[in-house]
Amino acid sequence: MRCLRLALFAAAFLLLGAAARPGRRHRGGRLVLDAHHQWKYNEIKRDAKCGYESCPAPVDGMLNVHLVPHSHDDVGWLKTVDQYYYGSSTNHQLAGVQYILDSVVEALRKNPERRFIYVESAFFFKWWDEQTPDIQEAVQQLVQEGRLEFVGGAWSMNDEAASHYQSLIDQFTWGLRLLNDTFGECGRPRAGWQIDPFGHSREQASIFAQMGFDGMFFARLDWRDKSKRLEDQTAEMLWKSSANLEDSDVFTSVLYNHYSAPPGFCFDVLCRDDPFVDGKYSAENNVRQKVDDFLTFINTMATRYRSNNLIITMGDDFNYMDANMNFVNMDKLIKYTNERQSTGSNVNLLYSTPTCYLKAVHDENLTWPTKTDDFFPYASDPHSYWTGYFTSRPTSKRMERQGNHLLQVCKQLTALNPTAEGEKHLTALREAIGVMQHHDAITGTEKQHVTDDYSRMLHVAFEACEINTNDALQALSKSELKFESCNLLNISQCEVSETKENFVVTLYNPLAQANYKYVRLPVTGNSYVVKDHQGFEIPTQMVPMPPPVADLFYRTGLSTQELVFLANDVPPMGYRSYYVTETYDAVPPQERKTKKDTVSIGNNLLTLNFDENGFLSTIKIGDDTHRLQQDFLYYEGAYGNNEVFENRSSGAYIFRPNSTGLHAAQSVELTVIEGDQVQEVHQRFNEYISQVIRVYDNEMQVEFEWMVGPIPIDDGKGKEIITRYYSDIQSEGVFWTDSNGREMMRRVRNQRETWDLELMEPVAGNYYPVTTKIALEDDSLRMAVLNDRAQGGTSMEDGVIELMVHRRLLRDDAFGVGEALNETAYGVGLIARGKHYLLIGSKAPQITPIQVRERVLQNRVMLSPWLFVSDATDVSFDQWQSNFVNMYSTMIASLPANVNLLTFEAWKQPATYLVRFEHLFEKNEDSLYSAPVTLDLEVVFSEFEIVDVRETTLAANQWKEDSSRLKFYADPVPVPEEVTRKNTINKMNSMEVELTPMEIRTFVIQMNKK
Repeated sequence: MRCLRLALFAAAFLLLGAAARPGRRHRGGRLVLDAHHQWKYNEIKRDAKCGYESCPAPVDGMLNVHLVPHSHDDVGWLKTVDQYYYGSSTNHQLAGVQYILDSVVEALRKNPERRFIYVESAFFFKWWDEQTPDIQEAVQQLVQEGRLEFVGGAWSMNDEAASHYQSLIDQFTWGLRLLNDTFGECGRPRAGWQIDPFGHSREQASIFAQMGFDGMFFARLDWRDKSKRLEDQTAEMLWKSSANLEDSDVFTSVLYNHYSAPPGFCFDVLCRDDPFVDGKYSAENNVRQKVDDFLTFINTMATRYRSNNLIITMGDDFNYMDANMNFVNMDKLIKYTNERQSTGSNVNLLYSTPTCYLKAVHDENLTWPTKTDDFFPYASDPHSYWTGYFTSRPTSKRMERQGNHLLQVCKQLTALNPTAEGEKHLTALREAIGVMQHHDAITGTEKQHVTDDYSRMLHVAFEACEINTNDALQALSKSELKFESCNLLNISQCEVSETKENFVVTLYNPLAQANYKYVRLPVTGNSYVVKDHQGFEIPTQMVPMPPPVADLFYRTGLSTQELVFLANDVPPMGYRSYYVTETYDAVPPQERKTKKDTVSIGNNLLTLNFDENGFLSTIKIGDDTHRLQQDFLYYEGAYGNNEVFENRSSGAYIFRPNSTGLHAAQSVELTVIEGDQVQEVHQRFNEYISQVIRVYDNEMQVEFEWMVGPIPIDDGKGKEIITRYYSDIQSEGVFWTDSNGREMMRRVRNQRETWDLELMEPVAGNYYPVTTKIALEDDSLRMAVLNDRAQGGTSMEDGVIELMVHRRLLRDDAFGVGEALNETAYGVGLIARGKHYLLIGSKAPQITPIQVRERVLQNRVMLSPWLFVSDATDVSFDQWQSNFVNMYSTMIASLPANVNLLTFEAWKQPATYLVRFEHLFEKNEDSLYSAPVTLDLEVVFSEFEIVDVRETTLAANQWKEDSSRLKFYADPVPVPEEVTRKNTINKMNSMEVELTPMEIRTFVIQMNKK
């Protein structure tokens, strides 16, 4: 368990992809064994049974105890991924995944009754590629017999608070694809296994349902919630995972003893429990006592669950490095416990898996309680709310979000310019982003050297995929220009724009709607001319860089101002380029206006007003003026010894303020920048907090670009920095947060849906994950704040939105990471820079209702046009205009505004693509945009000749017509005779695709470019 883990030091690692995996060849996306092994594999396929057909039969009238041997293998935490895999740095933690898999396979081969489950595809395929054909053949047989079963199956066991649904779907798709390609149908998981994430989202459950999973299992939920559920026999339930989608109910089981073996029955080399001593004449013989103790545990557990089937996890973190030690003792546990049946015991033990447990419970034809909310926030005791990790390591969270952005661009461009090397580069980024979804990666709850390794891995993967994007853009544009990303724009640094007199800006739009972007590039000149591909001159503005940014000591660029221009009508799934020339005109730099009196900035749609102390005070929209204040505050993090609950420290996991919010400043230094493209107010709150509030021309949202750090700790106090947005909305304790970027969850201050709440930590206990958006409203007004990375947020007062942006703490919280969250960079406390986008307005019907603007903006923030720059020193404008293709689109027209092209990537066969469409709106969110929408694929992809279309489940590892899920029923509905349900949408009878609110549909499309 996490509180028992030890710490350790790191090394470097990069997971390479299946495109270049040695020892595994692919033909048509299926595994092809070497010739002398093919006959054996065919024999295995013919005789073996997996899945439900392989399950041992429970004994009628007995209490059937399903022993599930497993190992929970973190894809990085106290050690880097490679250190965990190879087992190095044992002075910090004894853990070696390669030995676990070696040992398990050997132990399973000794006894046909034994079973084992495995979860993390990242580790499994690293191990698989190192095996001999004989071992691979043996593993094939174990999988085909259902004795080695994959559950979950994603690249990593992901976090459910900070991960975005697009990244979740991608990392499941990749892990499940490799399992399917390697093991066929027997490699397809049927159960979700989220045993270690720190709280659980409704969207995760919905994703499992859409992927065709029959159920899910987890361990962590609020300690009071778990106590009540065990008392009421509601620890297993039917989770209604979507307010919009049909067939989204998921059978959900809360594990009884965390995910560990019962006390006294951990037989692993890492444990100290006694083994079975069954020597007939041994003085140490303990069989009777062992069985008595186990039956006592089982009989107590049985009173907490409804079913005559119980699931018992036999394993823990990195268990089974000596699997024989575990299995020999489990063999004896099963043997001697079942022998008690001859003297009246009704307990029957069997080796099993989560899949077999689901089938056994399903066949009892019971009914189940339901749940409609989620399992956030998670508390492990009255003073330990695991809500700090919603914000921990904000720069890592932003880098992951940028990685997903680049991944979508790279997938599309690689599909348009397919090469063998390109697939390998794309796989590097796929797998890096998959690793980052791990519940100790995106969460920021790993050791610092592991964070550094994650960053290294992402950086290498970025560089790999940028080879693809450059090659594709060169091919599409018929240009030899080098298309480079400016990956340091977050500190306003870009070598090409700062050092070249002539350069080209290319914006690639991964969305299926025409898009736009206000380009901001650091430059050293005073005047520039920007022209599009037709020779039209684009209006520009020179904007002074905020001094706190310009003065960052680790910036190597010399620029002190930025060139701003609007890149409009960037075509769907396409690019548009602009030629930029420094003119050397004698134009004075943009004037900075520092004012002590009240000031205003705005555009034709809104006006922001600031008070005499430099704080934002009101917003005027049309003829209406509303309160809109914004401020920075901080909580002092609790600094305890962690020996009792009341002395818990704030740490990487835990948010525990020992004070109410303290204002960062009483007055703000303020500078005003005015111009035709953008108007800005530059604010400096103190020596470590500054901000730019900006309004672009003709935009309804207000952009807040904050910079926080180094957070001072000279006073011996850790600090958690928050920003608050104040309105006059009468929200009555209700606010809304997104679930992994999709459906919105209703939150009520100081309340839980399923139990009476008594809060010892009123602030931390009201914090929720905000992956992309938080909002509140009343009958007439609504305000929403969108963020550029996952953060924690709440509404502790009516009309007020609070988001935590950064945290620096001085003591560990004693949940295993073993380090204080005291991040530094370049020898000082970490500096983080990011953006919030605020929308506020009337809920009355308008041409574009505020909820519509939020949804569209949310997509634009997530996947704005990706910016490339090219040195054009040796290419004149005339040459660029005449010789290159400077505007391109894969699609002839935009999709409707309520439809998103979630995925477009090359699939397994040539000229075959994996395509996902999603409806962006919920039911009743808007009278127009919430309506179902129909797409004609021949129109959407009119540039292609479509040969074949087949629909798959969400993860693309099963044809839709082959997918069926076990059906569980809610209390008090009587159980009908039919207990399984078949999906109704099978083959494509036409080229039309209908999408209902929040629906995602996935297709494999074969099509050729016309």
